[in-house]
Amino acid sequence: MRYRRASAPGGTYFFTVNLADRSSRLLVDRVDDLREAVRLVKQRHPFEIPGWVVLPDHLHAVWALPPDDADFSTRWTLIKGGFARRIEPGEFVRSSRERKGERGIWQRRFWEHQIRDEDDLERHLDYIHINPVKHGCVSRAADWQWSSIHRYVRAGDLSPDWAADVELETSVGPRER
Repeated sequence: MRYRRASAPGGTYFFTVNLADRSSRLLVDRVDDLREAVRLVKQRHPFEIPGWVVLPDHLHAVWALPPDDADFSTRWTLIKGGFARRIEPGEFVRSSRERKGERGIWQRRFWEHQIRDEDDLERHLDYIHINPVKHGCVSRAADWQWSSIHRYVRAGDLSPDWAADVELETSVGPRER
């Protein structure tokens, strides 16, 4: 069976992208390199970012693509490659990757979900923003510095104490190891 990704020009998508080494802190330790890789890809392949959170070993994002474009895979390939080129070699590389000349920074695949409507978008943005709390990184979502929650707080759409009293039950996205 061949896996087929969603493809809707102008669509909005939720993503989970993982490092190969899930014990790594590379994404937060080198977040400026990640930001630069994203910035460069957005210049050549525009997209909007309604939500994003970077955790030590994975990230979640919501992207809105241009009306005539459904190619998020190329964007992720370029972002992952651009980030990897900024990282000094030294990570563990499986022999299957080594034979292909690949690095061992990222998991090969990523998880995507096409956003269906405004309620679905809101649920996924909430998932993104609560994720650092879910993983025990902070006790308040607004205390995690690598999150788009700060944009929503500045705009007055969320309070700095958003979800501080919520019992965590997250059912969006893939199960995380």
